[in-house]
Amino acid sequence: MNAPLLPPDADAPEQIEWAGKFVVAKRRGRWEYAARPPGIRAAVILAVDAGDVVLVEQYRVPIGRRCLELPAGLIGDEADFAGETALASAERELEEETGYRAAQWEELGEFYSSSGMLSESFTLVRASGLTRAGDGGGTEHEDIVVHRVALAQMATFVAAKRAEGVGIDVKLLLLLGAGMLEESAQ
Repeated sequence: MNAPLLPPDADAPEQIEWAGKFVVAKRRGRWEYAARPPGIRAAVILAVDAGDVVLVEQYRVPIGRRCLELPAGLIGDEADFAGETALASAERELEEETGYRAAQWEELGEFYSSSGMLSESFTLVRASGLTRAGDGGGTEHEDIVVHRVALAQMATFVAAKRAEGVGIDVKLLLLLGAGMLEESAQ
């Protein structure tokens, strides 16, 4: 078997064009992309309970509107949580954003959300056995709305949010995928 064909500049040296606290703009040959600074990763939580999924809605500056998402948080972005694991971050973020705690946790793997533009990956974590421990809503700098949606109603809920002008995060395809693959009955 032949080795995969790499683009002509795949082995070019990586250059940092600009670096901020949470984002680094990089160039490798003709490719431009964004990355997280070293040590910063993300945990995304698939919180499921009795046929329901917990979602969050919050304003996102890059898209200029509110976005419907799975709960999530950065790992390693604050000194207080240095060395934190994806599971520990997910536990903290789930309660902070949604007000829920989970009895069971399972890491489902590492994923890339936009590999043509971002090198960032996230660890997907499933949380189940949910109990309400607070209101959620995030930190004092966040305005997170929590939604508990029946999986059977997910497509209808997402369509209604889209009609309101809410952005839909790509990770919600996880919850919509099977319905999108079904052939139309028309």
